[in-house]
Amino acid sequence: MKTKHTSITPTQKPKVNVITLGCSKNVYDSEVLMGQIKASNLNVSHESDILGKDDIVVINTCGFIDNAKQESIDTILQYSALKEQGKIGKVIVTGCLSERYKPELKAEITNVDAYFGTNELPELLASIGVNYKHELIGERLLTTPSHFAYFKIAEGCNRPCSFCAIPLMRGQHVSKSIEDLVKEAKLLAKNGTKELILIAQDLTYYGLDLYQDRKLANLLRQLSDVNGIEWIRMQYAYPSGFPMEILDVMNERENICKYLDMPLQHVSDNMLKSMRRGITKQKTIDLVNQIRDKVPNIALRTTLICGYPGETEQDFEEMKNWVADTKFDRLGCFTYSHEEKTHAHSLVDDVPEEVKQQRVEDIMDIQQEISLAKNQEKIGQTFKVLIDKKEGDYFVGRTQFDSPEVDNEVLIDAGKHYVPVGNFTEITIDRAEDFDLYGHPKS
Repeated sequence: MKTKHTSITPTQKPKVNVITLGCSKNVYDSEVLMGQIKASNLNVSHESDILGKDDIVVINTCGFIDNAKQESIDTILQYSALKEQGKIGKVIVTGCLSERYKPELKAEITNVDAYFGTNELPELLASIGVNYKHELIGERLLTTPSHFAYFKIAEGCNRPCSFCAIPLMRGQHVSKSIEDLVKEAKLLAKNGTKELILIAQDLTYYGLDLYQDRKLANLLRQLSDVNGIEWIRMQYAYPSGFPMEILDVMNERENICKYLDMPLQHVSDNMLKSMRRGITKQKTIDLVNQIRDKVPNIALRTTLICGYPGETEQDFEEMKNWVADTKFDRLGCFTYSHEEKTHAHSLVDDVPEEVKQQRVEDIMDIQQEISLAKNQEKIGQTFKVLIDKKEGDYFVGRTQFDSPEVDNEVLIDAGKHYVPVGNFTEITIDRAEDFDLYGHPKS
């Protein structure tokens, strides 16, 4: 394979086109894959529309919930049809769906060249004539704008949540070493990255496997010391056993965003027990209050599930009232998806789909009012804003209280003002909508 690869002339080399579906952790994995391919002098692109008949398409799939699985299957079918038509050379499938359903996929979609799981990067690379390079620690080809990067600090999850198939697809929790992560952060900063968005299935478990102790606070301090990194943001914290010391670091260090994404999923004790979340309603309420007491201006984001098996009207009313009372800064809500081989799959999926959808809408209606009120309080205030892009008539940016794609945006009229993309600018807020702020550069 190696001899064959090195004998190919540059004009004969196929291009590899990577398609990414699913969450930010998949984005990270695609970037690492692309970095490896580029290091072997193959042409690689991300989600390119320009395809050649010899090109290799690698689809990094998501298998988390029904909608995501269907999107992944549709994408595989789309590119396998192009292969049948002779418009592309090879189709390779990797990621969570492939990890979870490889035998079924092989049987159903037979003209895919190869299927790989989430931990088979060297094998995937070998299938396209590329050797895995161990020395490329932290090196990747960013698919995000260069000024921010998703920063995976661990893989897998040890939590027993009844509804979640992640451990089936990603395995047990494995932390990366602090040394390797600091090296990766320095490399990103050298290449212009200003914001690190820390991701894992569970940030708060970080270090327990590697150091026999929770080390997220230590990691934050060391990343905070990296020159050029102006924002560090935390996503996907778990509430049970929450390491309060990370809040001290948040207060100590200016470049750690006053932002925390902590999916709580529900608040009814009945639901929390069945979901195997390891926490009660009162402990959840106490934790949120303690976090806000320690960091008064923190933006708290959470995610909730509606329609979990056995969720009664009373359970749902309890959650609705709690959302209205707690006033999260950011909130996402999803319908329950009945996932094979999870603990909850043994339960009866007894909440009708239309009821699930209505409950999601009810929660989001409450959150919309909360978000509007919180945004209106910002009118007249000035914030440090990272400008992500120019879109249509506006420059679009974010405050430290907002993560890309999922949270609020700050819009600046490009017809009246210029602000450099990829840089920080002080923006004074003029008006507010439910999920957007409008402002102008501070004079």
